[in-house]
Amino acid sequence: MNQSSTFNQLKKILRPIKRWVDFIFSEIDSLIINMAVKSIFLSNLYYLFRFKFGWEHRAVLAGKKIYKQSLKDPKHNTSLLRRNTHRLEKGLLMRPRRVPFGLNYIQETVEAFERAVEFQTEHKELIWAKHVLNEYMDITPSHQIIEPLRDVVNKASLKIEEYDVLEQKRIPYVRAQWDASQITYDELLKLAKYRRSVRWFLQDKVDRELINKAITIAAYSPTACNRQPYEFRIFDDQQLVSEIIKLPMGTTGFGHQVPNVAVVIGKLRNYYDERDRHLIYIDASLAIMSFVYALEVQGISSCCINWPDVPVLESKMRQLLGLELDERPIMLIAFGYPEPEGMVANSVKKPVDTLCKYNFIGKKGE
Repeated sequence: MNQSSTFNQLKKILRPIKRWVDFIFSEIDSLIINMAVKSIFLSNLYYLFRFKFGWEHRAVLAGKKIYKQSLKDPKHNTSLLRRNTHRLEKGLLMRPRRVPFGLNYIQETVEAFERAVEFQTEHKELIWAKHVLNEYMDITPSHQIIEPLRDVVNKASLKIEEYDVLEQKRIPYVRAQWDASQITYDELLKLAKYRRSVRWFLQDKVDRELINKAITIAAYSPTACNRQPYEFRIFDDQQLVSEIIKLPMGTTGFGHQVPNVAVVIGKLRNYYDERDRHLIYIDASLAIMSFVYALEVQGISSCCINWPDVPVLESKMRQLLGLELDERPIMLIAFGYPEPEGMVANSVKKPVDTLCKYNFIGKKGE
C-alpha cells in the first residue's frame, strides 16, 4: 500500500471522529452562548479570548487618535468643524428659533474654524463654515460667551477669498418648489426594479467623467452631521482590478471579467467616541445606493459585493490599498457596461407587510 492510499484510509477513519468532536464543541458552545447572552458582562467575557472584533477595536482607537491630532492640525481631518457647523445650521432652522443657542460648543467651533483657515483646508467647506458662523453671529444677541468670538470670526472670514460673491449664501434656506425633481414614483420604482446585481460585463472601461458624476450624486446622500466619513477608491487598471476582486468571498466564477471595481472605505477618524463607530457603515451604505442608481441611469450596471470581517482578508486589503489603521473596507462594487445576454438573478423580494410594521411595540428587552 503506497503512502497516498494510507493517507486516504486515515482520513476516512478520522472523518467521523472529527464530525463527532465538532458536534460536541458546537453543543458546548451553544450552552455557553445561552448563558452569556443573559448579561453584557458575560457577553464581553465570551468574546474576550476570541479576538473576533480585533480589527474593529484597533481601527476605532486609531480613529480616536487621529481625531485628537486633528484638533490641533486640521490637515488630518476637519470633522469637528463639519459637525459643529451642521449643528449651528440645525439651530438656525429651528421653529421657533431659540437664541442664543450652541453656547456649549460655539467656542470650539470658532477655534476649529480659525485653525482650518490658517491651514487653508478645503475651500468650499471654509466658505460654508464662514457663512454659517457669520449668520449665527448676526442673529445672536450680546452674550458674554459670544462677544470675544465675534472678532475672531470676522478676522478669519476676511482671509477666505470668495470667487463668486453673487453666489447664494451657504446657510439654511427654503427649498424652491420649481427646483423639485420631476421623477415620479412609477419611474423610481421602474429604476429600482430594473437595477439588478449584474455579474457579466463588456470589457470596456467606464469613462471616469461618468464615474465622477455618480460620486457627485452619492455625495448628496445624508450623513450624520454632514461628516461624510467615507472614500470611493476606484480601480480600472485590469491588473489591480483582478487582484482586488479576488479578496472578498463570493466573486468566484465572474470576478475574472469585472472591468472596474470600487472599494468603499470608512474613516473612523471622524469620531471622538466609540458610540459612533457604526456610522461609517451607515453613511457609506447610504452613499453607495445613490452611487449605484447614478451609475444605472447612465447605462452602467453594478454588483455590490459583501466585505467579510475576516482578519486575513483585512490584512491583505490593507496592504494592497495602503490603508491607514482607522480605515476599514465597507464593501466592494463591481461595475461596467452590462453584457447584453448576461442573465441576472430573480431575487424575489419580501412583501411590504413583512418589511414594515406600523406602531408596533415588541416585547421589552431584558
